[in-house]
Amino acid sequence: MLDERMDSGTSRTVRGGPVIAVLAFAGMSASFMQTILIPLQSDLAGLLNTDRGLASWVITVTLLVSAICTPVAGKLGDMYGKRRVALTLLALLLAGSLICALSFHVAPMILGRALQGAGMGVIPLGISLLRDVLPPHRLGSAIALVSATLGVGGAIGLPVSAIIVETLDWHALFWTASALSVVAALLVARFVPESASRTGGRIDTVGVVGLGIGLVAVLMAVSNANNWGWASPATVTLLIGGAVVLGVWVLVELRVRNPLVDVRVSVRPAVLFTNLSSIAMGFALFASSVVFPQLLQLPVAAGGTGLSLLDSSLLLMPAGLAMLAMSPVAGLIERKTGPKPLLIGGAVVIAVTYLVAALLELQAWHVLVVNTVIGIGIGLGYAAMPALIMKAVPVHETGAANGLNTLMRSLGTSLASAVIATVLASTAIGGAASPEGFRSALLISLGAAVVSAGAALLIPRAPRGVGAWPALVDGDL
Repeated sequence: MLDERMDSGTSRTVRGGPVIAVLAFAGMSASFMQTILIPLQSDLAGLLNTDRGLASWVITVTLLVSAICTPVAGKLGDMYGKRRVALTLLALLLAGSLICALSFHVAPMILGRALQGAGMGVIPLGISLLRDVLPPHRLGSAIALVSATLGVGGAIGLPVSAIIVETLDWHALFWTASALSVVAALLVARFVPESASRTGGRIDTVGVVGLGIGLVAVLMAVSNANNWGWASPATVTLLIGGAVVLGVWVLVELRVRNPLVDVRVSVRPAVLFTNLSSIAMGFALFASSVVFPQLLQLPVAAGGTGLSLLDSSLLLMPAGLAMLAMSPVAGLIERKTGPKPLLIGGAVVIAVTYLVAALLELQAWHVLVVNTVIGIGIGLGYAAMPALIMKAVPVHETGAANGLNTLMRSLGTSLASAVIATVLASTAIGGAASPEGFRSALLISLGAAVVSAGAALLIPRAPRGVGAWPALVDGDL
């Protein structure tokens, strides 16, 4: 029998099962946008009648907008209601998908992809909303499921995108995305109640602008460093400029009455070390998404397995299914041990798996097993992160805090994309990645997993007992 809880904001009974399923579906619909264009990446310039530099913005803009909007959406959810903001984000996701579905030129595609990036904020909002409407004993597995959608949507979306591209016109990708957005919005409107926890107030405009400028500068430098060069004037200027802006932003946020991000809470050890671990684990997750597809599609003569895009995508898909399958297991472990051992265990699983992969002469079935086990580790780790965050912040800040944690994971994936691409390019032979490059990339990913475990070890245990979900207020901190 499904657990039920009376929602104090709407005075109606909340059925936990449908709420969890709907928020997980909405999260996967949003994260699907991460990989939707990978099958077309090399063909975008020709399809949109533009040059490669401008075409790259069709992918980059989604990352930039997602990075800015995710913490902002979390804060807006805390202020005005998480369900309301989630529906707004899904509407933006739908609008962006429709624009892309009707586009044949680069300018509207960039606009549409920017709107799609805003939809990523649905995932941290969904995680935060779970705490408001579910009984405590269901939170562990529910959070694990919704949190895992950050990786699951991309893993499952890649083969789906490849199938669509091979059988239909490429615009069908975005008609599919539009349909997913409509279904997700209707389900959220029907089954997800509004949270009774709202702070009200005004949005911190200066904080939004400062964070946006700082993040755009840093992420532009990281995402383009492989083409510009890490020591190029453009990369160095953007990195230093972004760091300076973010430093000033922190000082300003300390003086604002209702800041976009409560810096004092964010530097608490439980939050700080969770976010540091999240960056490293995000790196370890995305590194496999860069290395293994290239290895699988590389010709046999060059040291790869010679698989097609579709075949390699299908081979990598079980990792996403493993993340989903770990949700109930992660919830059970979290209830018995707390989230900290869960995060450490996930990082250790990833580290050991990367070590084994670096020692093997990888064949297709090796990649299948290795990537699936990495998915298990990611499933454990991603289940622990929001649980650790929500145990350490006041109830009225869960949206903003989860948004910031999601941003940290995205920062890790962006770093992985740039660093691993640089490593593979610098060791390439005849324009193709070399076995030495793949091995170096795997060892770097191993290092990231070790860093994630090390940061997790520094997280202090919750003061109110393992597995508790205290309703924190400012005075508790």
